[in-house]
Amino acid sequence: MPTREILEPPADFAIDRETLAFIVLKARAFDALIASDDPTDGSNDADDRFVDALEDEADNPAQRELRSAIVSLNSDGRAQLVALAWLGRGDYEASDWREAVAAARERAEGSTARYLMGIPLLGDYIEEGADKLGISLAADEVLGVADPDIDTRGG
Repeated sequence: MPTREILEPPADFAIDRETLAFIVLKARAFDALIASDDPTDGSNDADDRFVDALEDEADNPAQRELRSAIVSLNSDGRAQLVALAWLGRGDYEASDWREAVAAARERAEGSTARYLMGIPLLGDYIEEGADKLGISLAADEVLGVADPDIDTRGG
């Protein structure tokens, strides 16, 4: 069986693992949104079994929280997030990390949040890119990182 080289995250990595896991979770929730079927719908959430919660509307919390998390990163963090998405998508290899980050800095001409949120499967790409750099987010996702409704302290 082939062995996988265990990588250490770059020393200058600008995004903490919890924030990265939160962005992945919110990106997956954002990807799951569907087009609104009736933007003037007057029913309440309880009557429609909360199906409208999955509709992509301007006030959707998944979109708002993902955008806010991306915007709150400093410029290094935003460039590295873009580079992670590219790495996960297969545009770059882990050995080309610095080149990918430099390319992400160069492309930073508009909104990074808008650019990233336009990439289908963003959460999967970021997680795959992080994994290629030796940053495992699986444990954080299982523990429900940044979800106040899940008590991870065991009490």
